[in-house]
Amino acid sequence: MTAEPVRVAILGCGTVGSEVARALCDPARAVGLEAAAGAPLQLVGVAVARAGVPREGVDPSLVTTDATALVDGAGADVVVELTGDVDAALGLIARAIDGGASVVTANKALLATHLGELSARASARGVDLFFEAAVAGAVPVVRVLRTSLAGQRLDRVLGIVNGTTNFILTTMTKEGRDYEDVLADAQARGYAESDPSADVDGHDAAQKAALLATLAFGCEVTDADVPREGIARVTVADLDAAGRLGYAVRLLAIAERTAAGAISVRVHPSMVPIDHPLASVDGASNAVFVEGPGVGPLMFLGAGAGGPPTASAVLGDLVASARNRIAGTVDPAPEVGVALELQDPGDAVCEFYLSLAVADRPGVLASVATVFGRHSVSIRSMEQIGMLDDARLVFLTHDASEADMAATVDELERLDAVKAVGVLLRVVAGGAM
Repeated sequence: MTAEPVRVAILGCGTVGSEVARALCDPARAVGLEAAAGAPLQLVGVAVARAGVPREGVDPSLVTTDATALVDGAGADVVVELTGDVDAALGLIARAIDGGASVVTANKALLATHLGELSARASARGVDLFFEAAVAGAVPVVRVLRTSLAGQRLDRVLGIVNGTTNFILTTMTKEGRDYEDVLADAQARGYAESDPSADVDGHDAAQKAALLATLAFGCEVTDADVPREGIARVTVADLDAAGRLGYAVRLLAIAERTAAGAISVRVHPSMVPIDHPLASVDGASNAVFVEGPGVGPLMFLGAGAGGPPTASAVLGDLVASARNRIAGTVDPAPEVGVALELQDPGDAVCEFYLSLAVADRPGVLASVATVFGRHSVSIRSMEQIGMLDDARLVFLTHDASEADMAATVDELERLDAVKAVGVLLRVVAGGAM
């Protein structure tokens, strides 16, 4: 006997929402989804911002501009939220949960601020809250952290979680093209939005870092807790210098336990040893490393951007939620109540790379080195590139604190011999590195 259909409502019909809706409306794909879920998945409505826009493969009779009415009146068992909004989506998800519907969402901006609140609400109501697509597209790291590694002590999660910035950095490295040129290429390919700031300034990666930290350590971390730096100041000269030193540059999201037992979470362009697997992650791919004493280093690699990979993660969550509905069970809500202290960003310690455009005259190196020493930053190596008006000094330091390095940079910017201070890159080391 075939189980009763699981009724599905979709909020949002953009790139990802339309992919999900088409999958549910396509008879051939619906057969596979039914076999995976154990019951037919019946699309009962799609809420959109604008009516009258052609949506290939989506039954027009299912389209509505009244999202609230769809949530309240369609009798959906699962509500799939793909609007990208925060405030309106929060209210709609709360209504869905309170009405007894499970929720699948890809809304990283919402979850990076309200995951604890929504998890508690879903747990109290006895429904699922799934969000695999919010972190790394088709890469199933959320499910691994929530289920496969549940109960394991984890010490570090780090990775490439933004395909746009990875495409830009790897293309600059391989082709020697400047940032603005490659950014325009990324926009033409659909990897970057017309306003790319969410990606290139690190906002997107910071939201994902907050979610990864919350899942890995059980303490609620929001994107406001995550110091971030973007990639706009990284130059081809920096990438070349990093390569000569044996590193590749990647924008990394890092969440780790410190020696003092606190949690450090941050996003910044980083120098990764060239022999580390993350250094070979190319193009718009995502990759996440998970490390812990009981599991060793685990790496998850795959497509992290675009409609099809993200829709694949959404459909996986939808199938899992439908299975739970049929079985009368739910997945445990993410744990967010562990009391762990967040490390002061200035206390984070690592090696640093710094480049300076300087006047090519006697005494400059000595004056620059004095500034480093005054702030207790020890120089590991130094290279001069170019001469006269094109002279640059490239430094690699020993371990130093963020606070000491920030003070060093501040004083160097005021030094007469320094024409410009370039990007500050962190050298990621230890563990699997």
